[in-house]
Amino acid sequence: NMKLGGLGPDYEAIKEKKQKLKLQKEYSRQINEYNMKNIVVLQRLPAKPQVSSVSRQKALEYAKKIPRPKTFITRPSDQEVKEEKVLTQAPNGTSLPQIPSLESLWNRHEKEKEVVAAFKALHIL
Repeated sequence: NMKLGGLGPDYEAIKEKKQKLKLQKEYSRQINEYNMKNIVVLQRLPAKPQVSSVSRQKALEYAKKIPRPKTFITRPSDQEVKEEKVLTQAPNGTSLPQIPSLESLWNRHEKEKEVVAAFKALHIL
């Protein structure tokens, strides 16, 4: 004898679930009571000792008296000073640092400028 589906709630299934939940809650309550009776509550750690304001004031005064670390000021080395002094003058008046191949690059630049000027004169560019 089976009841095939139907519309609406199944009151018998709901009653079974309700009874099951009630039993679970009762069991958990009993276990909780048992544990509360049998387990010794651990003592809490002792509270940290209160630091008096006097010791704080002493610490602040001590901190003020400690010498601060000195910051290192970087000074230019002798080579850097010499390199700054040795400057070459470009034809347009700007100062350029001394580089071994600077003169060769400057000559190449001048030659290429002459070649470009020649192309412009011939109206190729």
